[in-house]
Amino acid sequence: MDKVSENPFKNRKDNMNSALMVVTALFVTLYLVSNIMAVKVIGLFNLFYFDAGTITFPFAYMLGDVLTEVWGYRTARKVILLTLLCNVLLVICTQVGVWLPSPDYLAESETAYNTIFTYVPRIVLASLAGFFIGELLNAHLMEKIKQKTNGRHLWMRTIGSSAVAHIVDSLAFVIIAFAGTVTTDELIMMILFQYFSKLSIEVLFGTPMAYAAVHAIKQYIRRK
Repeated sequence: MDKVSENPFKNRKDNMNSALMVVTALFVTLYLVSNIMAVKVIGLFNLFYFDAGTITFPFAYMLGDVLTEVWGYRTARKVILLTLLCNVLLVICTQVGVWLPSPDYLAESETAYNTIFTYVPRIVLASLAGFFIGELLNAHLMEKIKQKTNGRHLWMRTIGSSAVAHIVDSLAFVIIAFAGTVTTDELIMMILFQYFSKLSIEVLFGTPMAYAAVHAIKQYIRRK
């Protein structure tokens, strides 16, 4: 009997769904990790203050760019909403852990756990405010710039959209997360440093990685 040839369109759809699943998993993970890392404030030379999540957060933005570039704004919006729900689930689960009692001999571990995860809800609330507005704005601008440039100059879309979206995200996140816990001067420095550090990471690392990721995903989708 002759072998039935495979449907290339079905293969491409399967490849596209597989790639989307991987990018979505990485996107959600990076946001969850960033929110937990953000509990720690890093101070450099008593001049620059930023939360540790600033290191990983731009890479989540980069994946947001990839989502919009490959799958479009509507799909990116769905993944953003899924990420929001996962962050809410993080708060609920970790708070259950805070409320549950520990044996006396683990009191030190319980204190450490409670110290971190009692602060996480405020971090997540701040992150969700900045993330929801900033990431949706980032995806929307990516789509608009792509239309204006007829699909050319990916770097213009990734950097241009992030330059605007990071303003919204940094302001909302730092004010909600740290107002009242640090001085006003430190708060301003955190906003400025977080914005420029995120944008610098986006330019130096995120955009080249976005180019590589978009190229690799498109090649994978076309593969039979």
